[in-house]
Amino acid sequence: MKVMKFGGTSVGSVNSILSVKRIVESASEPVIVVVSALGGITDKLINTSKMAAVGDSAYEGEFREIVYRHVEMIKEVIPAGEKQVSLQRQIGELLNELKDIFQGIYLIRDLSAKTSDTIVSYGERLSSIIVTELIDGAKWFDSRTFIKTERKHSKHTLDTYLTNKLVKEAFQSIPKVSLVPGFISSDKTTGDVTNLGRGGSDYTAAIIAAALDAASLEIWTDVDGFMTADPRVISTAYTITELSYVEATELCNFGAKVVYPPTIYPVCHKNIPIIIKNTFNPDGVGTVIKQEVSNPQSKAIKGISSINDTSLITVQGLGMVGVIGVNYRIFKALAKNGISVFLVSQASSENSTSIGVRNADADLACEVLNEEFAKEIEMGEISPILAERDLATVAIVGENMKHTPGIAGKLFGTLGRNGINVIACAQGASETNISFVVDSKSLRKSLNVIHDSFFLSEYQVLNLFICGVGTVGGSLVEQIRCQQQKLMMENGLKLHVVGIIDAAKAMFSREGFDLSNFRQELLEKGKDSSLQTIRDEIIGMNIFNSVFVDCTASADIASLYKDFLQHNISVVAANKIAASSAYENYRELKTIARQRGVKYLFETNVGAGLPIINTINDLIHSGDKILKIEAVLSGTLNYIFNKISADIPFSRTIKMAQEERYSEPDPRIDLSGKDVIRKLVILAREAGYRLEQEDVEKNLFVPNDFFEGSLEDFWKRVPSLDADFEARRQVLEKENKHWRFVAKLENGKASVGLQEVGANHPFYGLEGSNNIILLTTERYKEYPMMIQGYGAGAGVTAAGVFADIMSIANV
Repeated sequence: MKVMKFGGTSVGSVNSILSVKRIVESASEPVIVVVSALGGITDKLINTSKMAAVGDSAYEGEFREIVYRHVEMIKEVIPAGEKQVSLQRQIGELLNELKDIFQGIYLIRDLSAKTSDTIVSYGERLSSIIVTELIDGAKWFDSRTFIKTERKHSKHTLDTYLTNKLVKEAFQSIPKVSLVPGFISSDKTTGDVTNLGRGGSDYTAAIIAAALDAASLEIWTDVDGFMTADPRVISTAYTITELSYVEATELCNFGAKVVYPPTIYPVCHKNIPIIIKNTFNPDGVGTVIKQEVSNPQSKAIKGISSINDTSLITVQGLGMVGVIGVNYRIFKALAKNGISVFLVSQASSENSTSIGVRNADADLACEVLNEEFAKEIEMGEISPILAERDLATVAIVGENMKHTPGIAGKLFGTLGRNGINVIACAQGASETNISFVVDSKSLRKSLNVIHDSFFLSEYQVLNLFICGVGTVGGSLVEQIRCQQQKLMMENGLKLHVVGIIDAAKAMFSREGFDLSNFRQELLEKGKDSSLQTIRDEIIGMNIFNSVFVDCTASADIASLYKDFLQHNISVVAANKIAASSAYENYRELKTIARQRGVKYLFETNVGAGLPIINTINDLIHSGDKILKIEAVLSGTLNYIFNKISADIPFSRTIKMAQEERYSEPDPRIDLSGKDVIRKLVILAREAGYRLEQEDVEKNLFVPNDFFEGSLEDFWKRVPSLDADFEARRQVLEKENKHWRFVAKLENGKASVGLQEVGANHPFYGLEGSNNIILLTTERYKEYPMMIQGYGAGAGVTAAGVFADIMSIANV
């Protein structure tokens, strides 16, 4: 024999209630079926009674909806004929009783707890009678005759001994299908209608299963079982196939609404497995809850649960230190007033004890505790007791945590790196649960980072905000689009683009964007991309594992880095402005990133995709010292000086560099050496030198007045330089030398300028837009380390940005 319980959603519609019929009638053994009220009816009964109690005549309309739901359900599921007429008559009698009760409440304007209990009992009584008539051969049993309660602490509490005795008597002979209304009970002394609390139908089924030593308890609901987390918050949550009784209890107590928490205790002691199944997906695997799981080496954490409406009440004061009985008084006072505590955290010095309660209980808890400790508060030994509200409690659960070192360290490290402040925490000696309290605004982020960090997700997620989708940014988006599937399949990494920003518009979505059509979507759905909008949207989303990717050359965008880093958002920048700005600003950004446990990466600031900055960092971190840097760092200028010839004048090479997208839109930025100066400053700083742009000596090859006026004026004037450059080029050619615009750092002195290099110089054979860098260090003195390759171009720069993103993912 087994017990099957069907919840409100399982009997809430015609299709679902017919599915219940098929499931029950397919059972090969005798079954006891426990049902809840039709979906939404219990809430409607409560609301209708409240309306009647305040004299709101609109209660009659609410009552008519209750009648309509049941009458229409019968018409839809019971074929027309005598059986339907008889059932309508029986249901009609109950509804008339209910109507009279509502009318009485309306007339006297009073709703007692006893009357309220009676009213809500009609939901299960009505639904169970309908299901009894629907299922072939089913026999109805009135749970009020054998589920007995007694009054304790102003609440109805199950009398287990008497109930077990009466259940066995009621089911001495078990028919093929027994139908029982869940939730409802009666007082053992007065016989008044009581109930087992919201969700109590699960408890009814467990009580019966335990009393009769059932083979199993099946709970049929609208989900496939226990999930690793709330799927409404974490899209990657999945069904847990097995849980121990302890794990299931912990998850239930901390907000997992799959099973009513008291349900587990009765069947646990009889070692009766609980099977969670989906009425709408009966062939799904579901979740089995039993004494021991079949795979004890499974993941340390089975699931994450949370309670959103948390208030934290702290009793603190130096007068508590060493005083015996303080906690006894706290919990005694709360228990006397029926206040449940779900979290306790105490300082080792004994000067404070924090307790977590539901928001609804917070005011009463503070009142009774202030009353209990009134004398100590008056004497200043204990501070006045207040509630900290708008909090959430998160619990990670898994019996294997006790066998896995470092779980707590990893948990709190993960939260800290994502900027989530833990207000209180607690862990029992059994080590099956670690609970902590955070601001409710951080709940979604907390759940996501934990789920991701402990590999409960099938893949790690990086949430990207890409700012600037021109040549570099557009190429980056395309590279990400092409690699997304491969990275998920082979590396377990999901690159989730949740924000796209250009000069005019911006769009943001937790669900991400279709990268094959993002430009059209940005055009149609994007909002104004002001600095304030960008900042507020990104910080306001408070999304986990966030990375802001700057593919612009905007100083305004660079000014946002500090705010993002302070909110634990990593920054990857192709934009050189921040790293080459005032030294104090550069150091501040690096310091914030280190303190916050996030990344500020800008490898592409120098050498596009070449690993120059990473190499310098690796050398320094391993104890080496950079003595000298010589480099050709402008792919644009190298391209220009490689292209200049008798056939191609200087002015034409500049235009070619612009057409090939090597240069900035305004090539004067490249010709002025500003770009190379910024790069040299960044390299010097990464090498450990304090350097400002103003400290760099400049030896330029274009007169200063060419940098004044408009870009149009520049294009008109620049051909005037061609003759001089051609004359110098011919001399250079005879001497078998090449021009190279070289950046140099030696003994803390920095300079940039056009140099003539001979055939024996490493820079001589540098082709196209390539960059080259020579690093002379204490370890590489005689033969400097050389790094060479493409130093310009949207594709390689985007690839370098992509590499920085991947380093954050640690893949």
